[in-house]
Amino acid sequence: MKDFAQLIEELDATTKTNRKVAALAEYFRNASEADKIWTIAILSHRRPPRPVNTTLLREYAAELAQIPLWLFEDSYHIVGDLAESIALVIPNDQMKSDQSLSEILEELILLKAKAEQEKKEYVQQKWMQLDYYSRFVFTKLLTGGFRIGISQKLMTKALSQVTDVPEDELAYRLMGDWTPASTSFEELIFGRNEQAYVSKPFPFYLAYALENELEELGDVSEWSFEHKWDGIRGQLICRKGELFLWTRGDELVSDKYPELLELVDFIPDGTVLDGEILPFIDGEIGTFNDLQTRIGRKTVSKSILKKVPIVFRAYDLLEFEGKDMRKLSYQERRELLEPLIADIAHHSLQLSERLSFNSWEEAIAERELAREKRSEGLMLKRNDSPYRVGRKKGDWWKWKIDPLTIDAVLTYAMRGHGRRTNLFTDYTFGLWETNEEGKQELMTFAKAYSGLTDKEFAQVDAIIKKTTLERFGPVRSVEPTLVFELAFEGIAFSSRHKSGVAVRFPRILRWRKDKTIADANSLDDLKALIPN
Repeated sequence: MKDFAQLIEELDATTKTNRKVAALAEYFRNASEADKIWTIAILSHRRPPRPVNTTLLREYAAELAQIPLWLFEDSYHIVGDLAESIALVIPNDQMKSDQSLSEILEELILLKAKAEQEKKEYVQQKWMQLDYYSRFVFTKLLTGGFRIGISQKLMTKALSQVTDVPEDELAYRLMGDWTPASTSFEELIFGRNEQAYVSKPFPFYLAYALENELEELGDVSEWSFEHKWDGIRGQLICRKGELFLWTRGDELVSDKYPELLELVDFIPDGTVLDGEILPFIDGEIGTFNDLQTRIGRKTVSKSILKKVPIVFRAYDLLEFEGKDMRKLSYQERRELLEPLIADIAHHSLQLSERLSFNSWEEAIAERELAREKRSEGLMLKRNDSPYRVGRKKGDWWKWKIDPLTIDAVLTYAMRGHGRRTNLFTDYTFGLWETNEEGKQELMTFAKAYSGLTDKEFAQVDAIIKKTTLERFGPVRSVEPTLVFELAFEGIAFSSRHKSGVAVRFPRILRWRKDKTIADANSLDDLKALIPN
């Protein structure tokens, strides 16, 4: 555990890619087989289920530190991180634990089923036995909130240095439905699990946001265009008479979208399609808000299947007749994909239309139609580009439409996290609405915490502290005096929100110092932005 904690400390202490890779490689050279497989699992988001909720952890920590719970809570809100707060507050002079990472994680798996008193005794004992940083990492594992700046690409780079297995092959091996309980390090990195091979997707090719002027990309005839659909990126895999649906987040979701399972009788064996899972209601693409009603459900009822049917809209062909197609050019892959989808002719499988233009002006005009077509903009794909691994610059670009905007009033504020724990930087915003008595009041509709400079955050923080009306723990209601222009990517009606509206990816565009709260928009203005 100490070695893993030291690794996390080293990774957290640098932003330099080479240093992160070197630290990972050194760890993988020296760690035990069991610790290596668990480290790969943790860094690729395969942590065991959380055995204790955070409310109980706060109570355990306050009791062990012999301080009132309110004092711990106040300290936690200042520090901004629960694991760090616990690591700091626990009195510790023992530090006797030599347990390995794998031993502790196996104990945490068993802990979930134990009685609360047993959980309390175990957790408090471990806190007292571990040194400061090991205690911090242990608590992160307990909460399931383990976040560290390590991409899978960095991990595969380090593993490749240690094992001599090519990075692309490692990226492929690390995808799929494996766990440390079912797979050893040797099997994962060097072995061949036939069933896992049958179901595994390819590593996804990701695009960067368009950075250059269009003319810098060369002749428009060298490019193909598609609409950027606002759904869930996925791969639909048909091998050996079985169908699998994987998301870009490396999650197997075949059972979540049963209407796609019947495609196993239509798609030729040895086929892998790259595309988008989309809601398709009454013959039209729905909104991401519609799709969210399907996400995360343990069971999919008949009523939700009828209310929000799903289609898979394919835009690339990665495997055909059992052969890897990724080295072919995009144009060659599309020339195989288009007749394939036409031959399958199933209502749950659609083709994402490939567009070509005679001029960049024509491309600009098509992008302007994106919202009308329920897309986020256009994808630009060079005709001669292979299907690569990960995020690469040059061949694929995403060219999103400008965000929707609204002027809103700040109504609530909460302390930030990390280096902003002493500032109020997480904001709630409202828009004007006429109540039943005919009076104007502010209706909460969105939260945002990014978009201002450090200087602006400090200025807003000072105003919040001067205009506080009420306090609710770390949250303050404030006198409405500040107006901000908010940007967001999408909007839809929503019965889950008091305002009746859900906005997607809200963020602060600018502080409107030139406006008073009377100049802010109304809820009706916001609803008018919802597409018909």
